[in-house]
Amino acid sequence: MEQFIWGIVLLLTSAVLQVLTTPKQQSQPPATLADFDFPQFDEGTPQTVYFGEEWADDFFVLWYGNLRNSPIKSSGGKK
Repeated sequence: MEQFIWGIVLLLTSAVLQVLTTPKQQSQPPATLADFDFPQFDEGTPQTVYFGEEWADDFFVLWYGNLRNSPIKSSGGKK
């Protein structure tokens, strides 16, 4: 029984030490469009159109959505 108590004491001690020694997380600024590197095409470059799922060796990004950093608000599933 004494070994069990020592095991619990060591477990709690190591958990407390781990919590006390972990570094604090610094808050990150929200991502902006400048943080992303999308490959763009030049004016007049021929474009390939795919229908369905296809693998392409070379690709262009013609449009990449409306990226914004506003919080998502929901009603919490209430009816």
